[in-house]
Amino acid sequence: MAENRGTGIPPIPGEPEPEGERPPAVRVRGLWKTFGEQVAVSGIDLDLPTGRFVGLVGPNGAGKTTTLSMVTGLLRPDSGTVEVVGRDVWRDPVDVKARIGVLPEGLRLFERLSGRELLTYMGRMRDLDPDELESRTEQLLDVLDLSGAQHKLVVDYSTGMRKKIGLAAALLHNPEVLFLDEPFEGVDPVSAQAIRGVLERYTDSGATVVFSSHVMELVESLCDWVAVLAAGRIRAHGPTAEVRGEAESLHHAFLELVGARGNPDGARLDWLGGAR
Repeated sequence: MAENRGTGIPPIPGEPEPEGERPPAVRVRGLWKTFGEQVAVSGIDLDLPTGRFVGLVGPNGAGKTTTLSMVTGLLRPDSGTVEVVGRDVWRDPVDVKARIGVLPEGLRLFERLSGRELLTYMGRMRDLDPDELESRTEQLLDVLDLSGAQHKLVVDYSTGMRKKIGLAAALLHNPEVLFLDEPFEGVDPVSAQAIRGVLERYTDSGATVVFSSHVMELVESLCDWVAVLAAGRIRAHGPTAEVRGEAESLHHAFLELVGARGNPDGARLDWLGGAR
């Protein structure tokens, strides 16, 4: 994998990629997960392309977080297989987790560490060279506009700062695939712009981002490939323009794909906003 030009972070030593054909970044076959009688993910088959900004989109409760949790080895599926960069997630979890970065929803951090201490701890856990770790930490703190808060405890960080330090920790070891679950939720516009800039530069280097969201406007502006998930099933997938088709926007195509229904006649809400 080429050096990440956007962050200046050198690649992890690993096997050379074959010329001409690259396997999918993620290959999922027959993935199922139930919680009691509730089917969260219903037999998904899906290939996510390498070197793309991939959006996994769907309404609340569609199964996005459950799917990402199984793909990244955080939740064991009831059945099915998952391969990331050609490695089986459940047969070779150590190798896979060395090659991926994860920013989960509801991120939990070591809050009694400062931002710099958190990155140092994560880098040592990944067995990074101390000098290289110091260099990467400085760059990430600078690019994500966290240098001024690097000695502040994470417990005192705002939501946007937490997302940014979590992203820095996920990028620190230069993963081949980065998984993000709602990374912009609750984030202010300034922090969102910093995160967006880093992600765009990261994918420009040939790495892969898999990004989960239910905000179609954001997905359409960022992602060049999308998969639409509803009720635990894949409804459509492919390049963003193809999934959008003849619809006015990805938002309109999404509503049609998931069978969303409005309430055009305002039934049963005729009292709302009336004179008192």
